[in-house]
Amino acid sequence: MLVTGNDILVPARAGKYGVGSFNTNNMEITQAIIHTAEKLRSPVMVQMSEGAIKYGGQDLANIVIDLAKRATVPVALHLDHGSSYASALNAIKMGFTSIMIDASHHNFEENVHETRRVVEAAHAMGISVEAELGRLGGIEEHIVVDEKDAFLTDPDEAVQFVEQTGTDYLAIAIGTSHGAFKGKGRPYIDQARITKIGEMLSIPLVAHGSSGVPQEIVERFRKAGGEIGEAAGIADDDLREACQHGIAKVNVDTDLRLASTVGIREALAANAKEFDPRKIFGPARDVMAQVIEHKMRVLGSVGKA
Repeated sequence: MLVTGNDILVPARAGKYGVGSFNTNNMEITQAIIHTAEKLRSPVMVQMSEGAIKYGGQDLANIVIDLAKRATVPVALHLDHGSSYASALNAIKMGFTSIMIDASHHNFEENVHETRRVVEAAHAMGISVEAELGRLGGIEEHIVVDEKDAFLTDPDEAVQFVEQTGTDYLAIAIGTSHGAFKGKGRPYIDQARITKIGEMLSIPLVAHGSSGVPQEIVERFRKAGGEIGEAAGIADDDLREACQHGIAKVNVDTDLRLASTVGIREALAANAKEFDPRKIFGPARDVMAQVIEHKMRVLGSVGKA
């Protein structure tokens, strides 16, 4: 069933579990996400970035909406990192049920102003809103933030921000980062900061840049001919702990990109004569489904739908 973000995230916050919000760019990714959610009886959010909208447009949104409406578990279609009021309005027009406005690159006052505009428009249509306070490092499509420009979310500012904007859930900067390279060894998450903000705010909190970058997938990528540096993601235990203290929405993109590419590379390597797209993209869907299932089990959303 197609629902709003609040319909999914408010129960998650209350139940101290996380819900995966997985980026999609095509039919196979969307199927992997929603079919796995149905298999595990898990609520799920499917998100499209502005890049995905540029790539797949209304056609891709319609695929998500159709699968969501026919699903027997709650599914929300979420705009990831909407860069402007116009982008938010466009997503609402396209049928999105959850909108992110990311004005975190502005100062506090301008972030409040831009977020409040989107909240007013979205709430008028019964759609819930995510905003961001603080800045994550790393690279994700049109978002490039150098380490020196990243900063963690201040708990007191978070309270003021929510009071002044009315946002439904808040993405906080806690040490995670976008992309496949989140640090060396075990990338850091500021659990004390999550706990503090979670104590001060009752709304669902959001963790961006939360791919685990499983080493098994990384090794399969290399073995199949891919080139990647010392990729490292967020540890499962760190995500489990974060969900106990307020994190309810957990964004995952890199893991699915890697898994998809692994499936494609392995299929082509196994049969150099293969040109049937079903036998190339099908294995990619299967590998993504395995990664999604693991993430849902880690976050504790299995059986919650």
